[in-house]
Amino acid sequence: MAEQPLPNPSGTPDFFLCDIATALPKDDMASMEHPVFSLSTRPDRRVLDYAHGATRIRITPSVKGLATIHDKDILIYCISQLVAALNAGRDVSKRLELVAHDLLKSTRRETGGDSYRRLVEAFERLAGTRITTNIVTGDVETTTGFGLIEAWTVTRRTKSGRMVSVSVTLSDWLYRAVLARSVLSLSPDYFTLRKPLERRVYEIARKHCGRQASWRVSMAVLHRKSGSASPLRVFRKMIRDMAMAAPLPDYDLSVEPGDLVLVRPRMDLIEADGPALPPEAFEAARAAAPGMDIYALEADWRRYWLTTGKPRLRSPAKAFVAYCAKRAS
Repeated sequence: MAEQPLPNPSGTPDFFLCDIATALPKDDMASMEHPVFSLSTRPDRRVLDYAHGATRIRITPSVKGLATIHDKDILIYCISQLVAALNAGRDVSKRLELVAHDLLKSTRRETGGDSYRRLVEAFERLAGTRITTNIVTGDVETTTGFGLIEAWTVTRRTKSGRMVSVSVTLSDWLYRAVLARSVLSLSPDYFTLRKPLERRVYEIARKHCGRQASWRVSMAVLHRKSGSASPLRVFRKMIRDMAMAAPLPDYDLSVEPGDLVLVRPRMDLIEADGPALPPEAFEAARAAAPGMDIYALEADWRRYWLTTGKPRLRSPAKAFVAYCAKRAS
């Protein structure tokens, strides 16, 4: 499908300055759903192919290797800044100017000289990793190839050689997802997760479980969705160990008979952002809004609930399904 023009919020500035210190971490839902980033801590030069339903993804590395899930911190920071600006009514652009020190602090990284070198390497992998996909972002299906970022530039350096300011240009695909609000909030403690698989499983839990009472997935499907290169038997042990250690913010895991993984949100997460929804509400919502992203609708519905004064709902499930039906019509 040919590229369609990007939506234009209120203006088209040459660049957007990342200066919102209170921006909450946000992640795009497409890369939370699908395994776009490598979980390896060494250069990963595999060409990855992934299919789920009608969605097809091919991820091709550069000579520097695939972009890693830790490299994704840069994108999360950029998405967070853009969404906070949109919420404040500011003009945005897919080209962002950011202060490297602010990025490192926001993503809970050290700010020593070696951290700046690793940041450059992350920019190189993000720009070099090529995606070919037909994922829908912002109600537009695009089958095309692109980099995770189009370009990056170190615009100033101190005498010590450390970066002071960096320019990043996001891909149209990712920028469109931001403008369409196809994003979800992350716990700030996400950045404290050092193991790549922990980060990936948290993303999957946040996307699929959200604030519903529970979510079950087979070990084989979770293995495929995670993008882990480990054999299933090794992956199964890692998930069992993760369930025992309980390192994930907001969610607890348990392994059930039948090789199933049960994900439950912690009570403070449910209470923090509105009514809990049972699993059957999501099934009814899918029937009411066929083909639409139910989890994006859930996020929109919760925002609507908050902005309308948190009204008492006699049946949150029925209210959610009715909202989805209205959106679908």
